Amino acid sequence: MHLNIEIKAIAHDPVKIREYLKKAEASFKGTDHQTDTYFNVHKGRLKLRQGNIENNLIYYERENIQGAKSSDFSLVKVADGEALKATLTRALGVMKVIEKNREIYYIDNVKFHIDQVEGLGSFVEIEAGNLLDPTKLREDLQQQCDFYISALEINADDMLTHSYSDML
Repeated sequence: MHLNIEIKAIAHDPVKIREYLKKAEASFKGTDHQTDTYFNVHKGRLKLRQGNIENNLIYYERENIQGAKSSDFSLVKVADGEALKATLTRALGVMKVIEKNREIYYIDNVKFHIDQVEGLGSFVEIEAGNLLDPTKLREDLQQQCDFYISALEINADDMLTHSYSDML
């Protein structure tokens, strides 16, 4: 399992967020059209992400609370998403499917997303994680997340408590 301290918030001004990331010399990985298929599970969330850049099976446990929250997750790279999707659909059933366009940026171990989610709108995510740097402690990740919440001027009232799958 890996750890993220993360937030998801309404992005009222995605252009301003892009400008900040550019000035901060964030590494832009590209724009990915992603289909996230959430499967029925008894605990946590299990989703298959299929995109042009990211193709992963992701299991995570995260509280539905406002603000920065801890997410324990496992991630497995997937070579044959369609076959895995068919198998998981047959075994578990599909809970929800989310379509989005996601811009992906990194500053060191912090991942930023600017999402346009079908049926929901524009959002920003900040994920300070230890996947790329296992030496990062929970406190370090929390400080990083808090720093970028402030730098991007994200209002607490705009932070979401739930996953996109819960919102649709």
